[in-house]
Amino acid sequence: MDTSTLAQASDIDFSLIALFLRATLTVKLVMIMLIVASFWSWAIIIQKHLVFRRARDEAARFDAAFWSGEPLDELYARVGANPSSGPERIFAAGMAEWQRSHRQDGAMIPGAAQRIDRSMDVAINREVRELNGGLTFLATVGSASPFVGLFGTVWGIKYAFEEIALAQSTNLAVVAPGIAEALLATGLGLLAAIPATIFYNKLSDDSDTIASGYEQFADEFGTLLSRNLDG
Repeated sequence: MDTSTLAQASDIDFSLIALFLRATLTVKLVMIMLIVASFWSWAIIIQKHLVFRRARDEAARFDAAFWSGEPLDELYARVGANPSSGPERIFAAGMAEWQRSHRQDGAMIPGAAQRIDRSMDVAINREVRELNGGLTFLATVGSASPFVGLFGTVWGIKYAFEEIALAQSTNLAVVAPGIAEALLATGLGLLAAIPATIFYNKLSDDSDTIASGYEQFADEFGTLLSRNLDG
């Protein structure tokens, strides 16, 4: 390779900003989309981390209050009007149905246990939907971003070959910029996809753990009410 070609190549700016500015409009749109998806993914990751930590703390506090020996009617009177956490809303749903299942003469309407369980199941499903909100976007970014970046790379390489044909030269100064711009799209796709995939798996596992805790509490609470019904 002659020194003039090396000199021309060394004068080319290969910074990320320069590569972006030299890219075609299609590749620029691909890069912008991937950058936005990456920032949005990190916003969801941080937000979900805070939500799950708060949910675990709230579950621990309510569990301590529930098993503290305080009468359930008093606990419901304290939290039932304005439940502020998942366990409180599940508890309030069960207690509300428990109270509605009493006749005026004090007897229980038949099928109370099943209705209480269904009420708590509905509350659990609502909480799980809230916990899982945003995780679908992470899964989509994790699976689609590499292909979106690859599309940008293919388009950029196509344009680079067109530039080579127009210049009628294959020296490094002509080839390198176009190839570098094209590969930047793939790099951005991987940069968006890898964290999204890793944290989707972790956050999904955390969500399942919290949901299992809700279901365990509902089972224990339902068993406690069943004893009262049988008594």
